[in-house]
Amino acid sequence: MIDESSKIYIAGHNGMVGSACVRLFKSRGYSNLIFKTSKELDLRDQKNVFDFFEKEKPDVVIIAAAKVGGINANNTYGYDFLMDNLLIQNNLITASENHNAEKVIFLGSSCIYPKMSPQPINEEYLLTGPLEETNQWYAIAKISGVKAIEALNKYKGKNYVSLMPTNLYGPNDNYDLNNSHVLPALIRKFHEAKLNNHSDVFLWGTGKPLREFLHVNDLAEAILFSMLNNLESDLYNVGSGYEISIEQLALKVQSIVGHQGAIQWDNSKPDGTFRKLLDSNKLIKNGWKSKIDLETGIKSVYQEFTNKI
Repeated sequence: MIDESSKIYIAGHNGMVGSACVRLFKSRGYSNLIFKTSKELDLRDQKNVFDFFEKEKPDVVIIAAAKVGGINANNTYGYDFLMDNLLIQNNLITASENHNAEKVIFLGSSCIYPKMSPQPINEEYLLTGPLEETNQWYAIAKISGVKAIEALNKYKGKNYVSLMPTNLYGPNDNYDLNNSHVLPALIRKFHEAKLNNHSDVFLWGTGKPLREFLHVNDLAEAILFSMLNNLESDLYNVGSGYEISIEQLALKVQSIVGHQGAIQWDNSKPDGTFRKLLDSNKLIKNGWKSKIDLETGIKSVYQEFTNKI
């Protein structure tokens, strides 16, 4: 029985997802949270991870730790993305099973699904087609984690869960233009252009592709929900169900930031996948639903961004 006194280990507590879990859990009265920085505990080192679990014996393990990056990083360091993530999740999942953790929540990504999945993307589409080439290494690692959770539930009687979120944004996001995702990159570009006498903002592609976004606080709610409920399945998509074109997103960010210059679209640059919408009805039918609309979320994130710089 998981309650406020249960020992909860949040792997990756300094990241965007992990820190959202820490904030939410503390606000709900969970007082027995444990975490270690990457310097204190290298999750790729099996002995260190096993020793940590032997000492702490957590009741709940939330696997929000991963090696992540944008298209360029994935293309350049594919081997590291594959091997580091395999080591991290295999060590954590194995240690959790060895010490009979009551619940494990494994966090993945929508990139586990085939590049040309029908839309919206259902959990059943996993392994039905080729992956997006640019991040296949990361995706394959995450797919192996999903299958490890599935196997533990099927063969060892566990009630562990894999959650696959859509594009995330929120506090502690990455605003480095070399490896950030589209929403934080837009916020930074428009803000810097605003400070530069409202200079023009140059963006890749046509702006026509559609994307779905989820505030990380909504994902934290889904993690807590999955922790407290005995769900029948082991794989759930987590999305807002709302999609927006990159062009409309850019206009929304531009308005919120207060940038008054022009937007220049470079049509010679690639658009990427045209549409990527998750079907999250399976989790919604169980009782979870996103609450933070995109405009409200972007406004709060921009406020945080300006407070930090």
